[in-house]
This record gives sequence, C-alpha cells and structure tokens, in this order.
Amino acid sequence: MNKKEFQERILTYYENEKRDLPWRKTTDPYLVLVSEIMLQQTQVTRVIEKFNEWKKTFPTIQDLANASLQDVLRLWSGLGYNSRGKRLWECAKIITQDYGGHVPESVEELEKLPGIGPYTARSILIFAHNKNIATVDTNIRRILIHEFSLSLDTTDKQLFKLAQDLVPEGKSRDWHNALMDYGSTILTAKKTGIEPKTKQSPFSQSKRYYRGQILKHLITHDELTLRQAKLLWDDCPYDLKEILKQLEQEELVKKEKATYYIAS
Repeated sequence: MNKKEFQERILTYYENEKRDLPWRKTTDPYLVLVSEIMLQQTQVTRVIEKFNEWKKTFPTIQDLANASLQDVLRLWSGLGYNSRGKRLWECAKIITQDYGGHVPESVEELEKLPGIGPYTARSILIFAHNKNIATVDTNIRRILIHEFSLSLDTTDKQLFKLAQDLVPEGKSRDWHNALMDYGSTILTAKKTGIEPKTKQSPFSQSKRYYRGQILKHLITHDELTLRQAKLLWDDCPYDLKEILKQLEQEELVKKEKATYYIAS
C-alpha cells in the first residue's frame, strides 16, 4: 500500500463523511480527557448524551474535583464500568491539586494518572493539542492489518511504529478522527473478518450487571445492607457479600457497621 495514496484516501473520506460528535468541537484538554475515558469500551451513541450532560454538570475540572463520588456515579450511570467514572473523578482531584488544574501535556505524566494507559494518554495529546504522535485503538489496528496485509499476530510495537510513520505532519487530530470513522463505518470487523484482540463478556446477568445494580441502588437510596441485597437480587448466582466486598476494596462503596454507602 502506497503511504501517500493511503493518507489521501482516508482524509478524503473524512472530509466528506466525518461524524458530527460533540467532543470533536472542543480542544479543551479536560473535556478531551472526559470523552476518552467515556469512550473506553462504550459505544459512541451511548456516550454522546452523557458527554453533553457532563459538560453542563461539570464544566471545568475543578467542578468535577469538588463533586461527590455519588454525584459523579449518578451521572455516569448507563455508561458501564463505574470504576472508570471513579478514576476520572480521581484524575480531576490529582490534576487540580498537583498540576494547578492543567491536564499534563506529556505521555509520561498522563500515564501516572488513574485509569490512563498508553492509548488514552496519546489520544488526549492528539485531540487536545494536535501532537504529531500516533495511537492505535481497535479500529486503527484493524485498518492497518487489512490495508497493509499484516499478520493478526503483528505486535503492538510494530503497529505503533507503522502508525507513527503514517501520521501526516500537522494533521494528527484530523488523521486519527478519520481513521476511527473509517474503521467504524467502512472497514468494520464484520466486513474484514478481523476481530478485536479482546472481547467483552456478555453483560446480562453477569457479575458486572449485579455490581451496576448495587451501585444504582446506592445512588438513589443512599444505603444498603447485605440482607436487603439478597432480597432485591435473590436470582443472583454470585456471592453478593463477595461483590460488596470487592466494591469496598475498590473504594466505590464504604461499609459502616452492617450498612453500605457510596464511598466519599
């Protein structure tokens, strides 16, 4: 595949077909951080409404840092993986306290924050600052493998090296948005037969489902006992005491005597 032809094809597609997504209308590093955490393992259509609501409720990183975890999880409800909402809240606190409210501008510093790995760190710098660096998500991996006839066993290191070589100078933001759109609509997993390296387990009746139900109850009712939990979810095939203990260990809930509350 010719590099220049590939770049022109992807960018031309983006110019004509790009999706109208709310987080693409801002370069505020805080809002880019919010969108990237929300988009982890969550469909774009589910994130749009939540992102817009989040912007109104917590317009600045200081607003988020000053919020209660209960308020954060209440707004996060529906996005799944509540621990991501908690880590985003923790990021806001650290950034406000240690960085004067300014989101770090290096991959190394960003990766020190809760819940931020190499992909997310690079994405924040790309979409907030148009940094001339590459990142590789599931869509981009699939495109590179398909278009450059690579093995499914191609390593992340090899993919990142190729991805970096393909970034058009000064167009990193548009380039990565274009790749994500192309992978989501043209070179899909179904069309290419290239599956993601990891798959989410079914949600319905999973342990994740009951964790979410417990947190939803606590957000709306403030407290819960183990006895109440067993009555509410008598069909749960898992040990509810163990689920509550795990939530407590993750500091999503706290226990006082025999009653559980959202952690503060």
